[in-house]
Amino acid sequence: MKFSRLKSVIFIGFLAIVGVIIMQLLLLNNVYKFEKKELENKIFFALKNVVERVYSGNKTNLTYTNQVDKVADDYYLVNIDDALENNILEHYLKTEFRKLKIDLDYEYAIYDCSSDKMVYGNYVSSTDNSNPSKCLDCFTKDSNLTYYFAIRFPKINAHYYGNLQQYWIFTIVLFLVLIIYVYSVFLMLQQKRYTDLQKDFINNMTHEFKTPLASILIASNYANKQSEILENPKLSKYMQIVINQSNKLNEHIEKILYVAKTDSKQMLLNKSTLKVNDIIALVRENIELKYQKNITLDNAIKDHLKINADEFHLYNVIYNLFDNAIKYAKSDIKIKLNTTKYPKDIVLSFSDNGKGIPLEDLPFVFDKFYRVKREDNKDIEGFGIGLSYVKRICELHKWKINLKNNDIKGITVNIIIPNADVHEH
Repeated sequence: MKFSRLKSVIFIGFLAIVGVIIMQLLLLNNVYKFEKKELENKIFFALKNVVERVYSGNKTNLTYTNQVDKVADDYYLVNIDDALENNILEHYLKTEFRKLKIDLDYEYAIYDCSSDKMVYGNYVSSTDNSNPSKCLDCFTKDSNLTYYFAIRFPKINAHYYGNLQQYWIFTIVLFLVLIIYVYSVFLMLQQKRYTDLQKDFINNMTHEFKTPLASILIASNYANKQSEILENPKLSKYMQIVINQSNKLNEHIEKILYVAKTDSKQMLLNKSTLKVNDIIALVRENIELKYQKNITLDNAIKDHLKINADEFHLYNVIYNLFDNAIKYAKSDIKIKLNTTKYPKDIVLSFSDNGKGIPLEDLPFVFDKFYRVKREDNKDIEGFGIGLSYVKRICELHKWKINLKNNDIKGITVNIIIPNADVHEH
């Protein structure tokens, strides 16, 4: 099954985050090895210096070359080949560890030949508030050595992890990011599924409404022509209300279907060469029938101007712009149409004398279901999909559209059409 674009982006994002986490874990492992190696070298040189100081204090020469033997990460044996007292050894250890900045708790024991046992020396803490947990049984004798001491670092692993604290924090943060990402993707996919179900429901619902509504309109128009209705003013008025409201409902259903089709990318354009003024004249006729209002139309569009467009959708675009102009102008409706020629395109301008749009709402007027907040919103019908539909149709035609407030009153909608779609002869 082929991945959709959304699934591909999600998968790539997931791989990117997992890759960063793997790199962070590799970095953490390398830093841990470096810290461990550096501390081991410090301990080795400190213990070697202790041996040299012991021989120097006893005024003897070194007889061995490998005095320091690492038994485990936290346990070292040191061959001194000479007798040594606890207090002297502890002084040397403290001095050398302080010199090399080894801040670790440690405990040591010295082999006693007379008793053939390891004699526990002391637990030396790097901090004053440490609670030592002595391990008397941790020191074992070595049958290959005669004079030696052992030193143990009980908290060396905690020291390693403590030095890597910031790296651990970064790693934990990355894991949290991965968890949040996965959870967000889950919510997004769930929301997408609900959205798809909602779209299917709206499509099915509107299609189901279309059939009975068409029957109502056919029956209403037929009944409206009967003599019994024509001779009775009251019945004729009621019948006209039924027809008008049915047409209005049908118009709303058509808009919802248009939006659903554009969202599902099912809308296809059937382009032809159309005379713009013919479409405008048809829109004006239908608008005046709908609103029963006088419209002052200042049309400066040249009569011979033709464009390549889908006739059905171009009609709806112009109808929506006229409809909005009338809704928000209330009375004394004036609509001005104009064209501006540029080297690469031509601009169709639709201006009205309405109330205009608040500046904070201008960026959102083409958003689906967005309605400008007005005091008279309850009196103005609509779902906020008219301008969204207009923009979508312009995009399908490869046109551009913008909207701005006029200097004095109303708004101007500009539709920018490439010269390839324009015929002026």
